[in-house]
Amino acid sequence: MEGRKIIQVEDVVPVKLLIPLSIQHMFAMFGASVLVPFLFGISPAIVLFMNGVGTLLFILVTKGKAPAYLGSSFAFLAPAGIVISKMGYPYALGGFVAVGFFGCVLALIVYKFGSDWIDVVLPPAAMGPVVALIGLELSGNAASNAGLLDEVIDPKNVIVFLVTLGAAVFGNILFRGFLSVIPILIAVIAGYGAALCCGIIDFAEVAAAPFFALPNFQAPKFNLEAILIILPVLLVIASEHIGHQVVTGKIIGRDLLKDPGLHRSLFGDNFSTMLSGLIGSVPTTTYGENIGVMAVTKVYSVRVIAGAAVLSIVCSFVGKLSTLIQTIPGPVIGGISFLLYGMIGASGLRILVDSRVDYGRSRNLTLTSVIFVTGLSGISVNIGQIQLTGMVLACVVGMALSLAFYVLDRFGLTNDRGE
Repeated sequence: MEGRKIIQVEDVVPVKLLIPLSIQHMFAMFGASVLVPFLFGISPAIVLFMNGVGTLLFILVTKGKAPAYLGSSFAFLAPAGIVISKMGYPYALGGFVAVGFFGCVLALIVYKFGSDWIDVVLPPAAMGPVVALIGLELSGNAASNAGLLDEVIDPKNVIVFLVTLGAAVFGNILFRGFLSVIPILIAVIAGYGAALCCGIIDFAEVAAAPFFALPNFQAPKFNLEAILIILPVLLVIASEHIGHQVVTGKIIGRDLLKDPGLHRSLFGDNFSTMLSGLIGSVPTTTYGENIGVMAVTKVYSVRVIAGAAVLSIVCSFVGKLSTLIQTIPGPVIGGISFLLYGMIGASGLRILVDSRVDYGRSRNLTLTSVIFVTGLSGISVNIGQIQLTGMVLACVVGMALSLAFYVLDRFGLTNDRGE
């Protein structure tokens, strides 16, 4: 059966293809990434700047072998919000720097002791559902962005959402040649056109925005209490990072935990977060939306990701351009997210299929069952000011169970040990 041509990680992409593919990645991350600075009460320009710089640094640290776009991290919202309300945003920046620093230390520990322990604490029967949950738990966000969870649903939002989702779904199935690698970009354009026709876009802010504007840089302030409130987020972002690297590896057909190595990707991710805190931006993380774009388009080239990063930096200095992109309405973001988040969920199931997980074994059935229910049940565990819920809590529970099974195996107590 003839399949869509794959553009691999190291492939050189012609400029005429590079530009639309890069724009596609930037649009995919934009909606979620600029939401975080809005919630923190800062200008998104500095965030667009650091997303671009952080992504380029990540590509450099991982030797161009791990295609990933770094966007704004949602994991810091609750603890940073507490610090901001008590002390102000500069002290939250100090907490971001501390988390990034200790994340780099964690990367050095992984470099020293390796990543083989992941096979013990997250075997395929645990890793598959954890990765699936990355997409599944975000499905509510896609529906919320689209306005489908409002008490009174606006028919205009439904129309824009359906046009966007329809263009993404059927474009992915029907488009050929050049169009087959930019279905998400086409879906965004179609959805934006539908939003214009429905009259839900306001250009007043675009008209008022300056043409050129410097991002609002600011320095961090350090306070031990603020750092201790934010520091436990390191557990959340480390779990999330491992999951993202595994699902990206499955999509591109390579083991990124081995090459370029988990230590490199962890370092690149956390160094970007540390630098973000030092210049006044928000913490960064590898982005599920962009992983979804790669799954849909089969375009994995780091040059495309780097192109999107450069575009993000340019947008941070061009006030009218960044403001124009911010006019993309929620139903458009929700429409493309519906497909992208689902692709991540399906990638988790693919891990189970590719690894040929035997559910005749009690441990595999138990691991997958407990992880799925933990992640989707809505239960949470609070550690200080940090709340573990969803995929992160499921990952912690899965790691604890897998480690317990490993110890019981060593003592010969389990009844379904492998040969």
